[in-house]
Amino acid sequence: MAQRTERADAVRNREAVLAAADALFAGSDSPHSVSMDDIAAAAGVGKGTLFRRFGDRAGLIGAVIAARLEPLRQAVGEAQDAAGSAPRQRVLALLDAALRFKIENRRLMSAAEDAGLNSPYQAEHYGWWHDSLREALDGVPDVHDADFTAHALLAAIRADLVAYLIDDRKMTPEGLRASLAAHVDNVLGGGSGR
Repeated sequence: MAQRTERADAVRNREAVLAAADALFAGSDSPHSVSMDDIAAAAGVGKGTLFRRFGDRAGLIGAVIAARLEPLRQAVGEAQDAAGSAPRQRVLALLDAALRFKIENRRLMSAAEDAGLNSPYQAEHYGWWHDSLREALDGVPDVHDADFTAHALLAAIRADLVAYLIDDRKMTPEGLRASLAAHVDNVLGGGSGR
């Protein structure tokens, strides 16, 4: 069955809503403080358009996250395609890229979890990170269960944990990244093969 082409005005409205939501979320202390009315007004659309297009606040937050993630996914994909990096380095690079994204977007990522986007493990972007990481782990010697190890390593950078460590425990982003690198070394059996 052929996929319908989206109308030009619908595309414009979707882009306007995403841009408005992204700007308002970025400019607020918490995405929770931004109302759907605020987003509709900033986008120049009716509130009904938001709900028809995105379903609810959680759907809109998920769409903003997906839009922010797309350039990173492309860059990571290109880096993975470029041959030359050892599997251990790819594992650390993938986790570091995911951590940097979560640090920069921690309020939005936490809001997504709070808004009821089901389990974070059900999110499409989680599946992509997990699959990419599992593939890299498959090439690391002595990793007995790459699937589980990928889940366990991604759990170490959950959005709520990242927000807690930076905002409440006052850990620096650089310190968090260094701690993650040390944790990856521990999980993968030390610094051999780097």
